[in-house]
Amino acid sequence: MNWLQEAFLTPSMIQAVIIISLVAALGLYLGRIKIFGISLGITFVFFAGILAGHLGIVVNKDMLYFAQSFGLILFVYSLGLQVGPGFFASLKKGGVAMNMMGLGVIFLGLILTVGLHYATGVSLSNMVGLLCGAVTNTPALGAAQQALLQINPEHTKGVTDMALACAVAYPLGVVGVILAIIILKAVFVKNKQKEETEKRDTTTYVAEFHVSNPAIYNKSIKEIMQLTEKHFVISRVWRNGKVSIPTSDTRLREHDHLLIISVKSDVESIKVLFGEQENVDWNKEDIDWNAIDSQLISRRIAVTRNRVNGVKLGALRLRNLYGINITRVNRAGIDLLASPGLRLQIGDRLTIVGEANSVNTVGKILGNEIKRLDNPNLLAVFVGISLGMLLGALPISLPGISTPVKLGIAGGPIIIGILMGAFGPRFHLTTYTTQSANLMLRQLGIVIYLAGLGIDSGAHFFETVFCAEGLLWVGLGFILTIVPVLVVGFIAAQFFKLDYAHNIGMLCGSMANPMALSFANTTVEGDEPSVSYATVYPLSMFIRVISTQLILMLFM
Repeated sequence: MNWLQEAFLTPSMIQAVIIISLVAALGLYLGRIKIFGISLGITFVFFAGILAGHLGIVVNKDMLYFAQSFGLILFVYSLGLQVGPGFFASLKKGGVAMNMMGLGVIFLGLILTVGLHYATGVSLSNMVGLLCGAVTNTPALGAAQQALLQINPEHTKGVTDMALACAVAYPLGVVGVILAIIILKAVFVKNKQKEETEKRDTTTYVAEFHVSNPAIYNKSIKEIMQLTEKHFVISRVWRNGKVSIPTSDTRLREHDHLLIISVKSDVESIKVLFGEQENVDWNKEDIDWNAIDSQLISRRIAVTRNRVNGVKLGALRLRNLYGINITRVNRAGIDLLASPGLRLQIGDRLTIVGEANSVNTVGKILGNEIKRLDNPNLLAVFVGISLGMLLGALPISLPGISTPVKLGIAGGPIIIGILMGAFGPRFHLTTYTTQSANLMLRQLGIVIYLAGLGIDSGAHFFETVFCAEGLLWVGLGFILTIVPVLVVGFIAAQFFKLDYAHNIGMLCGSMANPMALSFANTTVEGDEPSVSYATVYPLSMFIRVISTQLILMLFM
C-alpha cells in the first residue's frame, strides 16, 4: 500500500492533480447545500481547499502555482469572450447611467479600502484582500496578488495573507449584499409594487397596424423609414386579403395591414406614423406563423458561414434579392431587432419569412449548418490566451507611479477576450463558442483556481480568524460589502428614480455576485434584475480586476 500513501502524501505531479481534483469534487458537492435558501455554489471549492490546507496536506508549490495561474487565465479569458459582444453596447443609451452607478459602488469601495487602511493600520495588501472577499471577486484577488509580487517578488507571505483576508471576508460578502437587497426592498416597497405592475418596454414586440394616415399613402417603405428615428421591421403586408413580403420599394396604400416588429416602447410612435393599431395579440407563444399564409413560411436560420461573420445585415441585400424578410435576430438567447447596421456573428439565429425556395436559398448563403456550432473554435481560444498573456506582460508607465504597471495574467486575457468577442467578427475571426462550451471553460478554470488558492492559504486560516485581528478583518470586510451597496442603492432610487428591480440587479452586477442575483430574482416576478446585472457586469468585472492592481501600485 506504499504506492497509495505516496500518491496522496508525497508532493509530486500526480499528487497535485489528485488533491486538486478531490478538493474540487468535495467543494462542488458541498456547494449544492443551501442554508436559509442561500448557497455559496462553486465558491465552496475555495473553502474545501482551505480545509485541506488546514489538515496539513502539502502540494508541490510549482504545480500549485501553475494550476492556480492557468485556471485564472482560462476563466478570465472565457469570461471576456462571453461578455465581449455586449460590452460596448452596454455603455450606450440607458446603460450609461446604470454603468455609472455601478462604477460608483466600485470607487466608493476603493475609497473605503484606502481610508480604513490608514484608520486601522491594517496593511494595504490585506485591505485589498478583504475588498476582494467583500465583493466576492476572486479574479480581482488573483490580479492583486500578481501586482504585489511585481512590486516585491520576495513578498510571498503578503500574497498568502491577502488570500486569507479574502477568505475571511467572503462569506459575509455574499450575505451582506443579500441583506442590502432586503433593506432596499423594505424601504422602497412602493417602487417594487410599481415595477411589478409594469412590463419592461424594451422587449421585442409584434403588432398589427392598419394604414390610415394619408401622409404615407403611396410612399415606399424606404421613404417612410426616413420620416422617423424609430427602428422597426415590416414583416408582412396584407392587401385585399393577400399576404406578401415587402421590400424597401414596396409602396403602402390606404387600408393595408402591416405586421411590424419593434421594441414595445416605440409602439405608440409607430401607431402615430401608420394610423391605427389592431387589437390582435401577435406575441403569444402558440402562434403558428406558417399557417398565416400557405405560400409563406417562417423559419429560423443559423449563421455558420465564415464569410458572413461580421458583415452588416443590410450589406447582404437579402430582402431585395430574394424577396424574404428577416424579422429578428437571436443572439445568445436575446432577440435583437434586424436593423441594416447589425453585424452578424457566427451563432446568430435569424427568423426569416418568405417563400420556401427563397428561405432555403438564404439558408445556404448564411450556412445553417447546425453541427458546425457544436465544435468550438479552439484556435481562437489559444491565440487569444497567448495575446492576453503578452498584453499582461507589457509594462505600462503611468505618471506618478515609479514602477510600470502590468495588467498581469488576469487583466491581459480579459481585455483580449472582450476585444475578440466584440470585434473578432469584423475581422472575420470566428470566436463563437456555444454557451455550454464557454460555461465549461469558465467553470473548469475558476474551480482549479479556487482549489489551488484554498490549499495554498488554508494552513493558517483558522488561527487567523479566531484571533483579535481576524475579528477585525471580518468587521472591515462587512463594511466594505454593505456600505457602498446601500449608499449607491439609496442614491439610485431616491435621486435617479431607478426602480427596485433594476436597482438590485445593477448592485449585484457591480459586485459581480451571482449568488445575490439568484436571491434578487426571487423578490420580483420579471427578469429585470438579470438584465441590469448583464448591463453593468462586463465593465464592473473589468474595472475590479484592474483597480486592485492600481491601488497597490499607487499607495504601497
